[in-house]
Amino acid sequence: MDASLGIPQDYGRKRGLVLQSEAGELVSVGENPDGKDVRLTPAAAGAWVDMRDGAFEAGITLVPISGFRSVARQTEIIRAKLEAGLAIDDILMAVAAPGYSEHHTGRAIDIGAPGEPPLTELFAETPAFSWLEAHAPDYGFTLSFARDNPYGIAYEPWHWCFRPE
Repeated sequence: MDASLGIPQDYGRKRGLVLQSEAGELVSVGENPDGKDVRLTPAAAGAWVDMRDGAFEAGITLVPISGFRSVARQTEIIRAKLEAGLAIDDILMAVAAPGYSEHHTGRAIDIGAPGEPPLTELFAETPAFSWLEAHAPDYGFTLSFARDNPYGIAYEPWHWCFRPE
């Protein structure tokens, strides 16, 4: 972990988070609304496509917002927030410390819905979220950061991680 970010050395232990390995092989699952390629591991990508198609058959459109994120990119995100004047404790409520993000694994995907602002709690009020709550586990995806989760991460109804049994 980059000490210059001011992240406490006991961050992972206190939050109950474990270090995440960066994914090796990644495949594209399409572009996000900004035109950036979203990549996941092959297994997570296959499950995502099946889940997206299942939702579509039910009249729900799921949009990939982000997938794999390297440790280096996570560091850049936090550094930019620090440079914008945010305090590290506030940042770490919304962004996992480098090395601890599920996005490093290539199994986490942030999901949105057409016409909805991405990465906000408002996603929890959409039909897309209701469908995910009911059906995402059938595809191996779980909501990582529910309201009042024990990890000290803000509620993220858009963040789902592929965890097959």
